[in-house]
Amino acid sequence: MRTNAHIRTVRDAAFEVLRAEGMTTLFANPGSTEVPFLAGLPDDLRFVLALHEGTVVGAATGWALTRDAPALVLLHTTAGLGNAVGALATARENRAPLVVLVGQQDRRHLVQEPFLAGRLEGLAGDYPVRCETPPRAQDVPGALARAAHAARAWRGPALVVVPMDDWAAPAEDLPLPAPVRRRQATAADPDAVEEVAGILARSSAPALVVGAAADTAAVWSALTGLAERLRCPVWQEAFGARAGFPQDHPQFAGHLPADRERLREVLSDHDLVLVVGAPVLRQYGYRAGPLVPAGSGTRLVLVTDQGAEAERAPVELAAVAPLASFCAALTERISERSGTPAPRFPRANPPAPPEPGEHLRAGHVLAALAERLSPDTVVVEETPSSRPALHALLPARRPLGFLSAAMGGLGFALPAAVGARMADPGRPVVAVVGDGSSLYQPHALWTAAHYGVGVLFVVLTNGRYAILDQLAAGHRARGPWPPFPEIDLTALAASLSCPARKITDPPALLSTLDSVLPTLAHRTEPLLLDVRIAP
Repeated sequence: MRTNAHIRTVRDAAFEVLRAEGMTTLFANPGSTEVPFLAGLPDDLRFVLALHEGTVVGAATGWALTRDAPALVLLHTTAGLGNAVGALATARENRAPLVVLVGQQDRRHLVQEPFLAGRLEGLAGDYPVRCETPPRAQDVPGALARAAHAARAWRGPALVVVPMDDWAAPAEDLPLPAPVRRRQATAADPDAVEEVAGILARSSAPALVVGAAADTAAVWSALTGLAERLRCPVWQEAFGARAGFPQDHPQFAGHLPADRERLREVLSDHDLVLVVGAPVLRQYGYRAGPLVPAGSGTRLVLVTDQGAEAERAPVELAAVAPLASFCAALTERISERSGTPAPRFPRANPPAPPEPGEHLRAGHVLAALAERLSPDTVVVEETPSSRPALHALLPARRPLGFLSAAMGGLGFALPAAVGARMADPGRPVVAVVGDGSSLYQPHALWTAAHYGVGVLFVVLTNGRYAILDQLAAGHRARGPWPPFPEIDLTALAASLSCPARKITDPPALLSTLDSVLPTLAHRTEPLLLDVRIAP
């Protein structure tokens, strides 16, 4: 006797796991090995197409960081995972929880290495926090649950490789991995607090250095209380991907330099540097010598929520602890430095307006944005040559007010801005990028336009890789790379269905910002401003 009863498949069971884990938005650029999973996707699962895997992972990273929850990614076997590796590395460094489904050829003839079969485990190197190919089709749902747990716990991308025939296999009623209740401290270790408090008590001129891991409302509040009690300057780590402290606070001193000579100069007046939620005095170009002034007796102490960061830190003491509770407990334990005036650091002055006929410069554009952006705006940055000016003129005033690529690779800002806005549609998002950076993932403009994502993309267009020119000038030579002034980003955006305007003079810039910025909170159409600035 024949029956039309539906047989519960591995695909059905996988959808149940995704719903239970809250992963109902899927960022993807699929191929043939993913069609069995996607064809007839249930209506309660939202599919978001991006036109390149870097855009897929970048948008998912912005989503995950904004929601502080795992985002779901689908990639197409070797080509898809290979194209996404750089973005996955950025997601790992940005501590973005991602669950990444990677398609594979049919399990039944993998041994013959058919067309599109991939050698997938290990392709992304050590950047995934977990990588699993389930031994049987029936183990796929459990692998997805394990990946979600790993992504949350270890703050990075967790990969699951699924052969394309697995989805149609009959599911088994196997117990799924239970939600992991990791025994993570929610309160600071009193002994560690006491030890750091003792070091602070013996310090006469401490300084705080904060980093991306401190970018939450709870940690900002605790650090503000600590800084005000210590009456000390607060520095942001160099190359920080997020802001670890309200940058409009009077005690915010700015961003640390990333070379040892200038770093030693900045820290020369301090006998203690307490680093919270950041790598310890992160560097870029190598310079010989110590991190702190030689013979100064400056002590280095780290408070971090990452064990690996503590293990490699060149410090006297490293405490691994939840940052908010540790800083709050430390504040209660120390005495206020009532006899010491709190430092007050002036904000950078905007550049003088351009003279009639003078070209716009990056500082003019950033100053105009600073005057008009609401405090809750998310600024997603990828403009290497103008980043110092952006930091000086556009302080982060709310948690997640600044977002950048921790890895330093280009192609992050456009898709991350799209994902951040999709995750929180009521919060204004502005991406500030160089024209060279924008060309790494222009595909994000199509995704923003197609899905009605109201991001403002401000492209500082100078027709060249200005940061490379600056670096070559440091070597007293010119690089062999040519400029590319013939590229028309306005036309490129239009070809991707994204509205765009070319801005060439100050009045056009100001009038456009005055009309557009007040609409950002409820805008459902992206806009790219191709702002021509002087080389």
